[in-house]
Amino acid sequence: MRRFLPQTLPAWFLLILIAGLAITQVTTLSIVNRERAASNNLLELFRLSDRAFSLVKLLNSLSPAERKQLAARLTNSAFVVTITDTPAISTAIPSDDDLAELEDDIVARLTKFGVVEARIRRESADASSTEPPAFTPDPDVGQIEHEFLRLAASISQSARLLASIEFKDGQWLNFVMPLTPVSPLLTGRTLALLVLVAAFVVVLSIWALRGLTAPYRLLESAVKRLGEDLKSPPLPESGSPQYKSAARVVNAMQARLRDYVEDREQLAAALAHDLRTPLTRMKLRLELLTNKKLKSSLLHDLSDIEAISRSVVDFATFEVRDEADERIDMRSLVDSIVDAYKEVSFDGETIPSRGLVCVGRPVALRRCITNLVDNAVTYGGKAHVSLARNEGDIVLTIRDEGPGIPQAKLDAVFRPFTRVEESRSRETGGFGLGLTIARTIARSFGGDIRLANRPGGGLITELRLPRAETLEPVKPEALLAKDA
Repeated sequence: MRRFLPQTLPAWFLLILIAGLAITQVTTLSIVNRERAASNNLLELFRLSDRAFSLVKLLNSLSPAERKQLAARLTNSAFVVTITDTPAISTAIPSDDDLAELEDDIVARLTKFGVVEARIRRESADASSTEPPAFTPDPDVGQIEHEFLRLAASISQSARLLASIEFKDGQWLNFVMPLTPVSPLLTGRTLALLVLVAAFVVVLSIWALRGLTAPYRLLESAVKRLGEDLKSPPLPESGSPQYKSAARVVNAMQARLRDYVEDREQLAAALAHDLRTPLTRMKLRLELLTNKKLKSSLLHDLSDIEAISRSVVDFATFEVRDEADERIDMRSLVDSIVDAYKEVSFDGETIPSRGLVCVGRPVALRRCITNLVDNAVTYGGKAHVSLARNEGDIVLTIRDEGPGIPQAKLDAVFRPFTRVEESRSRETGGFGLGLTIARTIARSFGGDIRLANRPGGGLITELRLPRAETLEPVKPEALLAKDA
């Protein structure tokens, strides 16, 4: 069910807006239809009361025979008037409260004309005919007469009100009044107009919503872009006021982040430079030692300190190094890296290079893959590397023959200076920065690294990168052109 729901904030806004409009329209039409029915019913009762008053006033002073003659002359196909000795309505109990009140009102108004009782009944449309009234338009008839004829055809089969009014001499005045049929609320013409107006409102809402959510979409794309490339050009600060305000905030955030990273680089470089001088002096002084065993141990420790210093500097500065993006052939790159390791096998000859191209910084990607391969060889002894395409991604898989990693530490090993092997010995591992740097580089390409233990032993390292054909970076200029 959730997959059919919107996944973005603008889509949710649009869905809520359209749902609100639909509910409002349906509710409005329902209210209007109910009010029309009530108003039409009141009008028809008024017409019946007025017609009863006119007929009674006309027939009251006549003799019984004259009443019958006049009633016959008043009768036509749409309006039937009869004078009888018995009422056409056999029961004196009204069918609803409105008719009961109307009966009392008619008797009260017409008592002065000799009326003693009134009965009214509502009859439904002619049930003997289920077909709509037949009507054939005549091209020689004008528009008004055409509508009159159509209305007359509808009235002939519409519902009607039947009234029986008793004079004091015992005669009953019976007449039938057809009810004017209520035209449908929605016709082909009005429905088309309603759909057109609704479409205009939806289009206008989409246009307004895009303008209102431009800062939100700008922030989303900008944060994603900064995560991939901190040195990307700043956003143009032009367009709508909301867009310019969001662009200024994003540019200020990017400037602060770059200052922070550059400060970290300068700190690491200064640390490495300041450490190099005392380390050199210590090496020179160690040459004066006569104890070869102590001298060798101290030189080994100094080498470790230098290696740690270089690793820390590399970790702190690799993100800010200037390197242009290029199209990279993954098969050639992996093949050149694997050639340096005799413990690693690669089935590169059976893998087509077509479709295995990504876009990014080649030196950084080389370092990422090298760290992964070196980690597999260091802890697994031997490794096998394979390349494959999976939908829009390039998948590099490295399988080693080592002991693997405890399940609880599969995510923890990506943290800086985290090692599964706790001895911190240079012979049994590095300093815990290789996987951290590798995953950071992979994510800057829009990809990621995953680790999993093999069922038969060993570790599976999977590097997944987007293929060049699927990379469509969002340009700030294009976003500005849509929302300005």
